[in-house]
Amino acid sequence: MGESDTVTRYNKRTVTLAVLLAGLAGYVDALAFMGAKSYFVSFMSGNSTRLGTSLAAGDFTSSAMLMGLILAFVVGVTLGSLVRHHLKKHQRASAIGLVAVLLLLAALSHSIGSGELSLLLCAVAMGSENAVFQGGDEAGIGLTYMTGALVKIGQGMAGQLSGQRNRHWVPYAILWSGLIVGAALGAKCHESWGMIALYFAALFAGGLVVYARLVTAQPL
Repeated sequence: MGESDTVTRYNKRTVTLAVLLAGLAGYVDALAFMGAKSYFVSFMSGNSTRLGTSLAAGDFTSSAMLMGLILAFVVGVTLGSLVRHHLKKHQRASAIGLVAVLLLLAALSHSIGSGELSLLLCAVAMGSENAVFQGGDEAGIGLTYMTGALVKIGQGMAGQLSGQRNRHWVPYAILWSGLIVGAALGAKCHESWGMIALYFAALFAGGLVVYARLVTAQPL
């Protein structure tokens, strides 16, 4: 299946790390979506569509915020990639550590009343998260967007219906489920604690740093 087998190149512990990171992305995105006028901090396709419709409607205030979030996400990808490039040991753990620090800064920013800065820092964090499985000869895994995973699920199901016996699509279904579960938890936490629940995300990311250090992360 070529590139469609990206996730299946990794061992189970590494796939588990990817699922947990997808859950973190869903959690943070749900918090932002519910707490800030339906803006996304990880789903940049949605923000790009909203940017186009906002421009067409002449809503330049929303357009400016959407463009800021998109640029912040790109900055995050850049920062995460630089961390991986310059830190030769524990690259994944270092990239996740950057995510944890950015989420903590986002939580602190919201606590002092800077909601817009908090959103931008969340977007930087989610961009950085996408560098965890990117770089060098390592096959990438999309963590904050699931369109590609859904395509692979559909292709895999088509193969099953055509008589193929492989289940290469199953890890993608699990990855997608991780994001959905994370988003549901984010929505419930927002109901109880609002954007203060960002502190939980930062703490969880910190835990993933420890887990990433323990994962051997060798391709199958």
